[in-house]
Amino acid sequence: TTIASLLYQLFKNAGYKTGLLSTVKIMVDDKEYKATHTTPDSLTINKYLKEMQDEGAEYCFMEVSSHGIHQNRTEGLEFAGGVFTNLSHDHLDYHANFAEYRDVKKMFFDKLPSTAFALTNIDDKNGLVMLQNTKAKKLTYALKTYADYKAQILENQLSGLLLKINEQEVWVRLIGTFNAYNLMAIYGAAVNLGLESQEVLTLMSGLESVSGRFQFIVSDTKVTAIVDYAHTPDALENVLKTIDSIRTRNEQLITIVGCGGDRDKTKRPVMAHIASSLSNKAIFTSDNPRSEDPNTIIEDMEKGVEPQNYKKTVAVTDRKQAIKIACQLANPNDIILIAGKGHET
Repeated sequence: TTIASLLYQLFKNAGYKTGLLSTVKIMVDDKEYKATHTTPDSLTINKYLKEMQDEGAEYCFMEVSSHGIHQNRTEGLEFAGGVFTNLSHDHLDYHANFAEYRDVKKMFFDKLPSTAFALTNIDDKNGLVMLQNTKAKKLTYALKTYADYKAQILENQLSGLLLKINEQEVWVRLIGTFNAYNLMAIYGAAVNLGLESQEVLTLMSGLESVSGRFQFIVSDTKVTAIVDYAHTPDALENVLKTIDSIRTRNEQLITIVGCGGDRDKTKRPVMAHIASSLSNKAIFTSDNPRSEDPNTIIEDMEKGVEPQNYKKTVAVTDRKQAIKIACQLANPNDIILIAGKGHET
């Protein structure tokens, strides 16, 4: 979501008519539509692509989900490029196992034409897997490993990131190591879509965070609230470790987290374990329970809390009430993380 949305933003700022198909919203240049799925059905995709073409759009950035690939929703489309970010514990209620989930993602790259580029995060252990059978031009990005596009984090603060890319420094108003990876994907994709390296770096410095993706608000009482879509164990751990790396530790970190109903139950105790281990306080609450009882979901989560962390946790089924309680518990300079629903929070 972040990469597709920021590429849309970057190309718009560069003066191009651009389209976006993502979890958060659908954009036909400046016209906004509500998104119902990360990757809609093929008829809906083509409807919006036709509208983008009629508007004179030159680029469309599309978030392609494993469901979308598996159900052939993008079949018949010729992509100019594909970006692989990372793979984590997700959608295992739909895919039989992790290997199948990975292989479905790989199918997208296998089908890219030779005219396209395949850009992959080589710091992720599955990064090279995506390039194994692709006909596309193979490209890599990284922070740790040698790659075609590599960045070094010089500063990582609550106000932003200072990165060194191609021996040039760029300040970006996005936070955290995971966003440094996102920015390298954006840089690599933009350069391969024809923009000049220097222009891309300048445009990156003007990017604004995506709704509900590590979005932060500071109150009059100096409490920082961070809203993020983290709904998998890996994503939650990444966000909490990012916050930990930029905090002074004089403040307390309060995390509000829930798990969705009728979905992968194995991640519930893991999510609670991570939240209670890496926060000063963890509030377990409802997060789209669907047909399940929210209290049952919270009970499943609580099984992952270690005895020494029991006192740090509280269950508040009503999400709005949970956020209110977190605000009441917070003192000046404290940090509240509202995880799971992102832009729907």
